[in-house]
Amino acid sequence: MKQLEFKEFYRADKDVCLRAVLASVGDRQLAEDLVAEAFTRAWTRWSRVSRHPSPRAWVVRTALNTRITWWRRRRREVTLAEAHESSGPPATDAALDPSLLNMLRQLPQRQREVIAFRVFLDLDTATTAKALGIASSTVTAHLARAVAALRGELVSAPQQEDHDE
Repeated sequence: MKQLEFKEFYRADKDVCLRAVLASVGDRQLAEDLVAEAFTRAWTRWSRVSRHPSPRAWVVRTALNTRITWWRRRRREVTLAEAHESSGPPATDAALDPSLLNMLRQLPQRQREVIAFRVFLDLDTATTAKALGIASSTVTAHLARAVAALRGELVSAPQQEDHDE
């Protein structure tokens, strides 16, 4: 029964969780790795996660926390290979418009996280606040700033295209 419940949860929510994490981190490969790790952790703790008010939010929050852990571990490592790597254009996701993904990458991390939970996971303000460990008013403020910034980008983008012609 536990295995069947988890399989159904995974099938139904893996893409939504991936889009939410991708919106937050901006890198397809990293988002896939993080979501895979988060779903693995969800499976090992399924009896507890299944009772969570929003298991999808649990998976996304776990993925974002894993990113922080990986970043902290990596920042302590010194590799010579990084000095020789060239940074090409970032990978995009077919499920997210590349121009929207680029705009999301320009937002501060916390605003991307709020967008991920409020828009991509369709959670209310209180649930988002609880998942991110911040006040509801902070969620509202970050969402308003993010929407204003995205609106500014979307409004100026067509004007720039008109001037480029």
